[in-house]
Amino acid sequence: MNKLTIVLFLISGMAFSQSKLRSDIDQRAAEIEDKVIEWRRDIHQNPELGNQEFRTAKKVADHLRSLGIEVTEEVAVTGVVGVLQGGKPGPTVALRADMDALPVTERVDLPFKSTVTATYNGQETGVMHACGHDTHVAILMGVAEILAGMKDDLAGNVKFLFQPAEEGINEPGVTTWGAKQMVEEGVMEDVDAVFGLHIGSQMEVGKIGYRSGPALAGVDELEITVHGTQAHGASPWSGVDPIVTSAQIINGFQTIIARNVNITEAPAIVTVGAIHGGIRHNIIPEKVDMIGTIRTFGDEQQALVHKRITEIATHIAESAGAKADVRIKKMYPSTINDPELTEMMGPTILAAAGDGNVLTNPLITGAEDFSFYQREKPGLFISLGGMKKGGDPTKTPSHHTPDFYIDESGFILGLRVMSYFVVDYMGMN
Repeated sequence: MNKLTIVLFLISGMAFSQSKLRSDIDQRAAEIEDKVIEWRRDIHQNPELGNQEFRTAKKVADHLRSLGIEVTEEVAVTGVVGVLQGGKPGPTVALRADMDALPVTERVDLPFKSTVTATYNGQETGVMHACGHDTHVAILMGVAEILAGMKDDLAGNVKFLFQPAEEGINEPGVTTWGAKQMVEEGVMEDVDAVFGLHIGSQMEVGKIGYRSGPALAGVDELEITVHGTQAHGASPWSGVDPIVTSAQIINGFQTIIARNVNITEAPAIVTVGAIHGGIRHNIIPEKVDMIGTIRTFGDEQQALVHKRITEIATHIAESAGAKADVRIKKMYPSTINDPELTEMMGPTILAAAGDGNVLTNPLITGAEDFSFYQREKPGLFISLGGMKKGGDPTKTPSHHTPDFYIDESGFILGLRVMSYFVVDYMGMN
């Protein structure tokens, strides 16, 4: 047998092995689909805010232990990490699901509708899985069951990251996110690649969307205080008006996107979401406070936008005789899909979803703390369809709204693609 024949024989054997593993995954996914839906409904009916996911975490930990998976609890407060040892040596693949809900009062009329309430930022509010994290948890619980049932065939280990507080932490004076804390506690140290998905209420079931490189924006918080000199409204020349100065600053910010950012490469956003100043119609106040959000794609663009915000605010204020204090708080970095890993997994996504069901996502100005994992190791984050077949995305309620709704028939594709990621990555490494 010559060398070429041996190579072809080995390639053929690998292809057969991958095909068998995928077939096994498909069968197992079909068998547990109903169970996954029941898990999701239970979690949906019992939502918990960030770092308060005690019930959800226990449900996850108990399930993983029942599968013989090594479990560590109370990671990053309420996180759960499970490690499945494969039967053969190979890389460690991490899969992530976020567990927290939002301070939103549900309006969807479902048998498993949330009626949970909590105190958030000092206000009583409903609590709802209005972003699909209940779906992510249930799907990853299902993937754990699928892979645990075929662990002897796995050429490597699987690390399941059930993460708290993707939406941020509901604690006074604390600004951090679950993924950041998970990373700080070392969950990525032995990982070779990490995968995650996000259900989409405005993407049709059966579809998967993704893009290579920057995929979701980095997000930062903006706070500006403009200090003027208080005066009578009838004699503005006797003071320095921080309201007029603030208006000029806000208008100046528009030139950042229009004149400084190369929008042929990626968009950016600077939004002032609130402005507060003054108490009476005929008093020019002493100061004005503004808050807003910044969205950028990549470190270089982020640095440029931050620099221009500071320059514009401080110099416009100085030109008016006022003073501007600019504070920018970095939050999530941009979610960047590793180009090499994304190219490697392209055929895997196509195999899971089928022809005509794989979409190239546009750049999304929303943010995800999955980006913290990608800062440590190569990562791929995809979108999974959750809108009913034939639905109109322009009329379908979006994420973070009281009418948010997910079609559960799309869950099985999530089970398949996440499981495929594991066996295919292991087979290529």
